[in-house]
Amino acid sequence: MIKILTSSKHRNFQRLWSAQFISQFGDRIHQLALVGLIAERAPGSAMGLAKLLAFTILPVFIIQPFAGVLVDRWDRKKTLFICDLGRGLLVLTIPFLFILKESMLPIYAVVFLAFCFSRFYIPAKMSIIPDLVEEDTLLAANSLVSTTGMMAFVFGCALGGFLIDWFGARTGFIIDSATFFISGLIIYSISLPIKVKFKKSELLKSSHEIVDTIKQSFWVELKEGFVYLIQHKEIRFIIDMMFALLFVAGSVYVVMIVFIQESFGSVTKHLGVLAVCLGAGLFAGALCYGKWGKKFVWYKVIFFSLMAGGVMLIAFAYVVAKVQNIFAAMVLAVLLGLVIGPIFIAANTIVHIVSDENMRGKVFSAIEIVIHFAFLTAMFASSIAAKYVDKFWILVTVGGSIVFIGMIGFIRGEHEGESKK
Repeated sequence: MIKILTSSKHRNFQRLWSAQFISQFGDRIHQLALVGLIAERAPGSAMGLAKLLAFTILPVFIIQPFAGVLVDRWDRKKTLFICDLGRGLLVLTIPFLFILKESMLPIYAVVFLAFCFSRFYIPAKMSIIPDLVEEDTLLAANSLVSTTGMMAFVFGCALGGFLIDWFGARTGFIIDSATFFISGLIIYSISLPIKVKFKKSELLKSSHEIVDTIKQSFWVELKEGFVYLIQHKEIRFIIDMMFALLFVAGSVYVVMIVFIQESFGSVTKHLGVLAVCLGAGLFAGALCYGKWGKKFVWYKVIFFSLMAGGVMLIAFAYVVAKVQNIFAAMVLAVLLGLVIGPIFIAANTIVHIVSDENMRGKVFSAIEIVIHFAFLTAMFASSIAAKYVDKFWILVTVGGSIVFIGMIGFIRGEHEGESKK
């Protein structure tokens, strides 16, 4: 895997890899800058943070369903370059035009548009990889891309947490825009021909493709995906679990951010450190399950992970609120990531195994819609609850609910397994 980063014949992939790392590093800075912005405008407001973060999720419902189809019809290098340039310019308007205004509406619009570009960037990035490497190195290239995302998450949270805490949200947005511009220049240096000219006929054709895709590819295929989900018990089970997990994640996301800010008295410094620990735990959990996961029944892994994750969440809330020991909180954040990491791998693996090859894309698209809906709904519900209930008790209640769901699922799974014997 390392050879692909040192081989002279893979210069184009190395440039894509570098651009991706810089861009995703900037994404983490951007997210922490948003957190810092809300902390400056409305300290302790879970609802204020939920409103802003909602505009990062809405493009999933509006753009994602047809982005992949259109990316396959467009020049991928040009798409990546335009996405980086567009995101860089948009983010740059926040610190220089809108951050001093009282109204949040312009910032909502900028955040929404920037994440619309991201919905095209992701499939374009994944689609261009086979154009840059040989078939026998494709697995190594994909592994590097996935690993790079985790590395960027860790470094971005670690550095971004301190930067925003020391210099404020404005500096974070400037750094983020710079990373997009640098990434765009690196993408432009990839030695694939880029067609710069736009013909009127091509623009009209693209417009018709968008309309046709929404009418046919999206609605028809999404309907097929949901019908397929309903008809398959294993996939239906995975949907239920992923819905529950993302509902839980949405319930604790904004509440946890404000909870950590209030407990440790910082905006993003402690938040960034704990995010790094959580990311490290998720990475370790994924590695462990990848190595030893085949030895265990998949549903047992999922339910055990839920039970352990609930316990870790309760312990984390107690340590942060009552003990206020950052080192103990860091250990628990790692353990939380470690025990919940296998859930996603187990769930995705089962979907791959039990679904037909020609239905996988539709199934995963339907899952994306379902889980983001769960996250968004729970995020606003918990933000409203945080106005009336202590954040500590919200986290403890959610943790206890996860433990209960895990126990019931584990017992039912054991019972069904014995009844089949």
